[in-house]
Amino acid sequence: MSYPQEKPLWPGLALASLGAVCFAGKAIIVKLAYRHGVDAVTLIMFRMLFALPLFLALSAWAGRGKPPLTRRDWMVVAGLGFSGYYLASYLDFAGLAYVSASFERLILYLNPTIVLFLGALLFGRRVTARQLVALAVSYSGVLLVFGHELRFQGSNVWLGAALVFGSAISYALYLVYSGEEVKRLGAPRLTGLATTVACGFCIGQFLLVRPLSAALTVQAPVIWLSILNAVLCTFAPVVMVMMAIERIGATMAAQTGMIGPMSTILMGVVILDEPFTGWVAAGTVLVMGGVWLLTKWR
Repeated sequence: MSYPQEKPLWPGLALASLGAVCFAGKAIIVKLAYRHGVDAVTLIMFRMLFALPLFLALSAWAGRGKPPLTRRDWMVVAGLGFSGYYLASYLDFAGLAYVSASFERLILYLNPTIVLFLGALLFGRRVTARQLVALAVSYSGVLLVFGHELRFQGSNVWLGAALVFGSAISYALYLVYSGEEVKRLGAPRLTGLATTVACGFCIGQFLLVRPLSAALTVQAPVIWLSILNAVLCTFAPVVMVMMAIERIGATMAAQTGMIGPMSTILMGVVILDEPFTGWVAAGTVLVMGGVWLLTKWR
């Protein structure tokens, strides 16, 4: 009697790991682009301009043979795109002007803890004592690195940390409210549509607050870095993580994503010459440990 062979885990793990590393590289590219005198509004416009055709293609592919969206669907997609991809991205880019790439990644990695808070605040979900312990561990790690950043980067770290934390909250709201729409439209279609909407917001913001000539005066490295950011650190990891979830499940894919902060720190040290001290190492261990405990105890 023959039994069906189990599918190997390594392709899914490889996709989740590569996706996490590509996501993490976004902060490095943004920091490199800032060295050429570009501002956050212009930089995020270029990123989304180059990503737009890719997400349009993803939306068309994911929507094959499916019924068209209703007016309600479009309103929900617009709201999710605004919160999860436009506002979250803009606040993140703005915050990276004031904090290191390593610290930015640690703040964003608090996302599961923010989702937990929002669940309790908006839907009255119970938070257990174990979960509170996990939260305390994670936030103590962020505070540890924050004190280090404040010492070496100056008072603007307050502003940068607030902007990046606002980005994490905005994306957490997207996660909290997207669950029902994911069931209706499917993750690939919703992601493609929401990011397409976000591309429109980012391009529209630039046209409203900057003269069109500003796009023609940026240095060539900014263009190439934006293309790299759009393809390698925006579109590709979205697709890889979705493929990984199909193969190994959301929980294992999320746990594999824990290599993201470590890869950001490593790239920050090697590419950006950011300092790696015992304080950063300890804070990273606490943040990742707290999120791991939260994932385990949920």
